[in-house]
Amino acid sequence: MLERIIQAVAVLAALGGVGWLAFTLSFRTRFRPVQDAIRRLNRRVLNPRQLHTAGRPGAWASVVHHVGRTSGTSYRTPVVAVPIDGGFVIALPYGPDADWVRNVRAAGTATIGHEGHRVLVARPELRPAADANPVFPAGQQRTHRLYGVNDFLFLRTAGA
Repeated sequence: MLERIIQAVAVLAALGGVGWLAFTLSFRTRFRPVQDAIRRLNRRVLNPRQLHTAGRPGAWASVVHHVGRTSGTSYRTPVVAVPIDGGFVIALPYGPDADWVRNVRAAGTATIGHEGHRVLVARPELRPAADANPVFPAGQQRTHRLYGVNDFLFLRTAGA
């Protein structure tokens, strides 16, 4: 009986490892079907839950308030925004073609809710990992490298 339990645990661990490896490789290679599935999961399930706390003091995530480039609809997107002198840097795990990034770039401005404050930001600029990754904590830098995050968005505080 114990042997069967150990075998079952080993099989589940192996399947989990294979699943994680497949996820990592597909994310690194920008395999569109996997990225689209993750994006849908985030949009429908995770983001609405994250938005309950995003932008509040002590929250892990900030929130970008932006306007749809064609619809004019207001949107909120949870992100990890790292404050820098004169603005913020945001890692773009889905690349620069994510809808919210395209909206912010088209408008040229957005508002970031961060640590309980709303900050107007402007002049969005895409930057490579070499420029942006060093402002992130070491653990996030490793995650960016693991998943092949090479695109970052710099947003300057309006007036800076």
